Amino acid sequence: MSTTVIALALFAAVLHASWNAFLRTRADRLWTVTVMSFSSTLVSIPFALFHALPAAAAWPYVVLSAGLQVGYSVFLVAAYRYGELGQVYPIVRGSVPLLVTLGGYFLAGQQLTGPEILGVALVAGGIMGLSLGRGRASTTSILYALATGAIIAAYATVDAIGVRTAQDSGAYTAWVLVLYGALLPATFVALRGRLAVDLRAPETWKALGGGLFALLAYGVVVAAFALGPAGPITAIRETSVFFAAFIGRLFLGEALTPRRLSACAVVALGAICLGYQA
Repeated sequence: MSTTVIALALFAAVLHASWNAFLRTRADRLWTVTVMSFSSTLVSIPFALFHALPAAAAWPYVVLSAGLQVGYSVFLVAAYRYGELGQVYPIVRGSVPLLVTLGGYFLAGQQLTGPEILGVALVAGGIMGLSLGRGRASTTSILYALATGAIIAAYATVDAIGVRTAQDSGAYTAWVLVLYGALLPATFVALRGRLAVDLRAPETWKALGGGLFALLAYGVVVAAFALGPAGPITAIRETSVFFAAFIGRLFLGEALTPRRLSACAVVALGAICLGYQA
């Protein structure tokens, strides 16, 4: 891989950990993630309008993906309500490839390779390290984090099928984000009764900026995938687990014990084993 591809993958990892840290700092995280979604919606609308509509057969996948991403946002918010960034983030990141791999094994009869078996053991062990002993993550935060990972795995699977069915990845992605941008505020109103957004308030612009961070993180990793091999890029991106741990310590005052750092390292290594394809 070129230096540019490595730099893009690392930059994407930093951005992803950063916007999660931003979400972790807010008092009303559901409001924050809802306002953050406005950024991706505004960017996606022109793409949706200027692309041809996805094929008719793809629309069920568009709707399902958008709905699952709303669930992802709600459960991620809940996980950060009960747990710290340095605990929740590694569990979410590690559980996605773990659940995809186990799902393929149990539901589709796929055989596990040696690296995949090692990856399953490492991720499971790392999550146990974060959930046991002194300073462990709360059971509630672990359950929400695992549920978040399961939802991410589900919408990633839906998108993999939907993009092929749509025959236009740009149109598919744009419409998923537009629909997500409509469903998430509706979900907020259903749960809270009213969504108040004051464009003069600094918190509103901070949330919109956080949304741009999230969108940029996605765009940077897509650019990396366009320039280099997916397996190594995916592996490098898992360093976001370490960035989250250090960001949590430096900016959120979270503990960074050798035990927690070791557990994060084990989760990241396991995710690399599960996600790497030579």
